[in-house]
Amino acid sequence: GGEKQSKVQKLSKNEVLMLNIGSMCTGARVLSVKSDVSKMQLTSPVCTKEGEKIALSRRVDKHWRLIGWGQIKKGVRLEL
Repeated sequence: GGEKQSKVQKLSKNEVLMLNIGSMCTGARVLSVKSDVSKMQLTSPVCTKEGEKIALSRRVDKHWRLIGWGQIKKGVRLEL
């Protein structure tokens, strides 16, 4: 195939990504980026725990492309 590989750009503020957390999939807006830590606002709540691994995808040419992975450091607990 003629897939063109490109270097993954660093996360930018206000960018919208797709996060896969366990079996859940949700959108997230990047609020801030400091070295290797970023703060994100999820579009919908997810059930997870600190230390959980997540996959990050970015919209490229109308398709979601896996750009990396991360780990949940902390979050906001919602009472249901």
